[in-house]
Amino acid sequence: MTAVTVKILRLPHGEGLPLPAARSAGAAGHDLAAAIPADHPLVIAPGARALVPTGFAIALPPGFEGQVRPRSGLAVEYGVTVLNAPGTVDADYRGEVEGTPHQPRAPRRSRSPAACASRNWFVAAVAAAAFAEADALPPTERGSGGFGSTGISE
Repeated sequence: MTAVTVKILRLPHGEGLPLPAARSAGAAGHDLAAAIPADHPLVIAPGARALVPTGFAIALPPGFEGQVRPRSGLAVEYGVTVLNAPGTVDADYRGEVEGTPHQPRAPRRSRSPAACASRNWFVAAVAAAAFAEADALPPTERGSGGFGSTGISE
């Protein structure tokens, strides 16, 4: 695993929150807390979504992106996911990192920033792509088979 240093600017409403942190030696993602005040709990109604601040901005190195993804435990237990998963944060973005949790089932109320951390934070390398128009594409075994074409057949 390659270590990358990401500079973080803590914003005033993020004071006291933990920085993104891996919870085990082999974890790929970093837990991401929410910058919500304890006296103003976040409530996400069924079918609703919210824009949740994290209380920090970042400076990713060129050639990397940040990804906001759902936390598997909250997804399984409560159905909470990230609406645009994975949410991408570009290396040249300097605003606050935010997430868009979505609640498809019963209302979810959270007073705790850690309990509201419905996201994982990943840093991933990005390959620059150049697109070149072609008259034809090289064949593959899969061909143009789309959704479900490589999965279980009935």
